[in-house]
Amino acid sequence: MTIRTIVESDLDSIHTLIADQSINTVTRERYDEYVGVGYYRDNWTWVVEQDGRIVALAVWWGMPQFDHPFSIDGLYYAGDGDPVPVWAELIRHGLESIPAGAEEPEYHLFVPNGWREQPEIVAALEPRLAAAAQAGLSEVTERLRYEWLPSYGLPARSTRLRFEPADDDAFLDVFVRVIEGSLDASTARAVAKGGAEASAKEDLAIYQEMPGERDWWRLAYDDALVGFILPSANNGGPVIGYVGVLPEHRGHGYSDDLLAEGTHLLVETGAERIRADTDLTNRPMAASFERQGYRNHAVRMVASYPIA
Repeated sequence: MTIRTIVESDLDSIHTLIADQSINTVTRERYDEYVGVGYYRDNWTWVVEQDGRIVALAVWWGMPQFDHPFSIDGLYYAGDGDPVPVWAELIRHGLESIPAGAEEPEYHLFVPNGWREQPEIVAALEPRLAAAAQAGLSEVTERLRYEWLPSYGLPARSTRLRFEPADDDAFLDVFVRVIEGSLDASTARAVAKGGAEASAKEDLAIYQEMPGERDWWRLAYDDALVGFILPSANNGGPVIGYVGVLPEHRGHGYSDDLLAEGTHLLVETGAERIRADTDLTNRPMAASFERQGYRNHAVRMVASYPIA
């Protein structure tokens, strides 16, 4: 058994494997498009070859501006026997290729609401999570995926806050302050690893590299700074990147004001669909999305390194 990254002559085998989509994100159309723009790369895509035949595949996703991937987008198996140990080895090879100091990689899986009552989804999900755990990505976070469409109606814009642009230093400062007491699991992992300032700098750098416009970002004030909203976009379209309320201002519903402002800003740029995620355990943010007209349309499962 040989584990390696792919070469051009593997393309037909890759296309055959990804035709069995299961719960994987990758489709033939997505794969070809993302290879063309740099979200997928040959040296980020790992296969298991046995007797001259590719029997397993791991597709990693990353941003074109970076030289390393961020997350696994799909695991495929066409061999005999248990796929879990094979996938685990594929994942380990991918993890070992990521440079020290880079953002910790994850495995993202997208499943429908009510997935626990759908045996075919459970059967596809469990071995993939087991393989990820064997490779070290043993912490699983369930995230609710929200969507806003024009037919849902625009939320009312805030009348108690004012919103202003600011430079990167101001956003870094508020990022550091907002991180205190965050209910977001990935933020907690990053803080445990390197501290609040390092986590904030890492987050800021990622948002700066996203396709959304930097000048959409806003700080929010009443008499004092209350928080911030980061409307943005990823390769799938407009998103609410981050909603942050300073600890001393929590409990007053300001997340509704921030979310409404971000929604309006994106609609003003032509957005016809806006998406956002929040951890299942972040009940206050989930409630804010629902109050502002967003609807939970799916679930994102995230396998990551556990908090040290």
